[in-house]
Amino acid sequence: MKAWFALLFTLLLTACASPPSQKISHLQLHDQGFTPPSKAIEIDDVMALSDEMRAYLKNDIGSQLRGKSPQKALFDALSSKGQIRLEYDAEMTRNAAQAFKAKSGNCLSLVLMTAALAKELGMEVQYQNVLIDEVWSRSNDIYFSAGHVNIVLKHKSAFRGITQEYSQSMVIDFLPPKDLRGQGSEPIKEATVLAMYFNNRAAELLAQQQINDAYWFARTALISDPDFTAAYNTMGVIYRQHGDMALAENVFRQILGKDGNNIMALSNLVEVLRKTGRSAETPFYLSRLEKLQPYPPFYFFNRGLAAMERGEYTEAKALFKREIRRDANYDEFHLWLALAHLRLGETRDAIDELTLAKANSTTRKAQNLYASKLEKIKATYSYN
Repeated sequence: MKAWFALLFTLLLTACASPPSQKISHLQLHDQGFTPPSKAIEIDDVMALSDEMRAYLKNDIGSQLRGKSPQKALFDALSSKGQIRLEYDAEMTRNAAQAFKAKSGNCLSLVLMTAALAKELGMEVQYQNVLIDEVWSRSNDIYFSAGHVNIVLKHKSAFRGITQEYSQSMVIDFLPPKDLRGQGSEPIKEATVLAMYFNNRAAELLAQQQINDAYWFARTALISDPDFTAAYNTMGVIYRQHGDMALAENVFRQILGKDGNNIMALSNLVEVLRKTGRSAETPFYLSRLEKLQPYPPFYFFNRGLAAMERGEYTEAKALFKREIRRDANYDEFHLWLALAHLRLGETRDAIDELTLAKANSTTRKAQNLYASKLEKIKATYSYN
């Protein structure tokens, strides 16, 4: 946990989705600066069906088609614990076959899997960007922003049935209905969804310091959909992390040329200017950034961490609570509030917050970690 302020908003990760924006006029690729990827990257692999998926459609779904529409049969399979038994797991973005095999994935992975199955059954699909507030997370010094996608299963004119359900469209969404209540959506094309997948993988690899492979995934995202601005931002961050500062600056300035209020590009450009010693230019862009976002994500949380280091646990508790008021669903906020409570001898409150951290975690690894911490606290501390 270092350099809280130097790398704010370094990367836009569409762990679920992000809406497309205007096409960037030109992006300077730098293939010669990177070695070939460790594994071949093929766009067609993202939604390719595995033998296991084909067998499932034939043996499990096929038997249901005599009494149900294809939409209803697949919907029931995805929503029933007795059939596919899906679990949400945001640790990595899987392609369709990987998500089916693991029976888990983030919402983008599960949408890809659903689309692949639906198309094999002869359905038309429509992807939707759900208009929810951005959700922020981070890994080391890289910050991520995530949105959400779902999928609509549509009938084809070739479907003929005696019930109305054959002509109905069905929305498949992997978030609880309470999280989507009142939210609008907008259609997006499959090329954008594929770009989201490759951009996600680029971001995840970048967070793991696998910069070379990250480049090739970001490049493939741009090939999939040249209109997808998030992938340009990701490429800019990859150039910066690779030491190609001029290339990174060019990308961020191109984004700002299309959208002067793009917070990601502004923040990243400020960082590049600082890294290259351009102190005279920095205040202009920093001022624009601060006007657009005076209290960026993690603003109060980072100050809470500083207070914890100083041993000022009451102040840290107040700051963590202030961050939680802005986003009550991020597990790390609840974890650190629990630690502040522990330092203050407030064991019951610490257990409550750690329980919330576990409930809001998005990976099996994190859930297991929080469960272990809860057991340790309950065994070590006495509480009423």
